[in-house]
Amino acid sequence: MESLTLNVRVDANDKKCFEQFCNSVGMNVSTAVNMFIKAVLREQKLPFEVRSDDFEETIYNKLKEAEQEMDKTTKRYTKDEIIKSIDDIIG
Repeated sequence: MESLTLNVRVDANDKKCFEQFCNSVGMNVSTAVNMFIKAVLREQKLPFEVRSDDFEETIYNKLKEAEQEMDKTTKRYTKDEIIKSIDDIIG
């Protein structure tokens, strides 16, 4: 099978962030783009998702911190305070 080069213009910061994401899931940009193309052709739809474990790890660590804080104090938080805190974490 013949391979060709595909040139795509993207924002410089987006490219940097995408490269970092690809590295975090164990692949390079070329592999990710080829996966995207193959999936689109196979499924005939957009998009598909590959997520970094970093997001889930961050949430897990924040929950562990909250659990440790609860063990050290009698302070209790309102529902609104909890929701605001979660919103701040996941932005």
